Parts: sequence; structure tokens; C-alpha cells
Amino acid sequence: MIRSNCGSLYTGITKDIDRRFSEHDSQGNKCARYLRGKAPLELVFSQSVGDKKTAYRLEYYIKKLSKAQKEQLIIDGIINSLK
Repeated sequence: MIRSNCGSLYTGITKDIDRRFSEHDSQGNKCARYLRGKAPLELVFSQSVGDKKTAYRLEYYIKKLSKAQKEQLIIDGIINSLK
């Protein structure tokens, strides 16, 4: 998850966190539209998962959470299982 300058949280998946965050942070062509103009950005949560299917399931699960639940996830630092 990435926190923008306005405090909003963006969730996405990637195989290479450093590269993808760099693309967002540079605000160039490969930056997600949602994040454009919202720099500086901060990577606040990441978690490795075994495969693409699990990554998509986790992304979907996180996107359904409320802002307060996402903030708690950031504090806790890990998701143990998908519900």
C-alpha cells in the first residue's frame, strides 16, 4: 500500500516492489492515474505471497477494507490469512 500526500491509500500488486514504487514516485507515464499529482508518496505496507492468484485475492480483500481497517493493517504489518 502506498500513502499519498493527502493521506489516501493506494493498493496494487507487483512482482518487483522497488521498481513499481519508483515508477509511481517518479510521477511519469507508468505512474497509476490515481497517484498522479499526489506526491510525495510513501510505501507503508507490502507482503510477499506465493503466486499471482493469491496476490489478486489479497488485493481484492484489502480494497474492501475500511480506511480504519487498512490503517490497522499497516500497524499490524501482516495479513495471516484471507477470510
